[in-house]
Amino acid sequence: MNQTSEVDVTSEVYHRDQHMPNWLNLSLNILIYLIMGVGLLGMVVPIYPGVIIIWAAVLVHGLVTGFATLEIWVLVVITLLAIAGTLVDNFLMGGKARQAGASWISIGGALLAGLIGTFAFPPLGGLLAAPTLLFLLEYSRLRDSTEAWGITKGLLTGWGLSFVARLFIGLVMVVIWAVWGVR
Repeated sequence: MNQTSEVDVTSEVYHRDQHMPNWLNLSLNILIYLIMGVGLLGMVVPIYPGVIIIWAAVLVHGLVTGFATLEIWVLVVITLLAIAGTLVDNFLMGGKARQAGASWISIGGALLAGLIGTFAFPPLGGLLAAPTLLFLLEYSRLRDSTEAWGITKGLLTGWGLSFVARLFIGLVMVVIWAVWGVR
């Protein structure tokens, strides 16, 4: 009599050579598309991690269905896009503010205010806190409201550009997954 009662925890995961029932596969794909849609729509809020939500949806799909070689490469590409989408926010917003004349301390303060504002007063807290603090810090430093406003407009221009870039990156991630990741 065999007294070992090991449970194969991988039996719940569907692999490429096993067939997931069509209704379950369709339901999973619809759920993943809905999550990706939430990721895309949320990108209107600058600090919202839309590309990370899309990436997580792809990861969950792969974990549930079992990764084939192609899906692993798709995940690698989507991971690189997610990293780029996460960094583009800070580079464009901070870069445009710096290009307009902001100090690094003001840019860091605005970034911190945006993060705190987003979590303390979602969804608009970060949208209001970052440019407001940047304006106040730059006005304090320069004593010129016109120049401080010009720097703040640089940050806001960077926000607009980063939204377009993140949305484009998010759409590319969804299209890559739809073409190569969906079965």
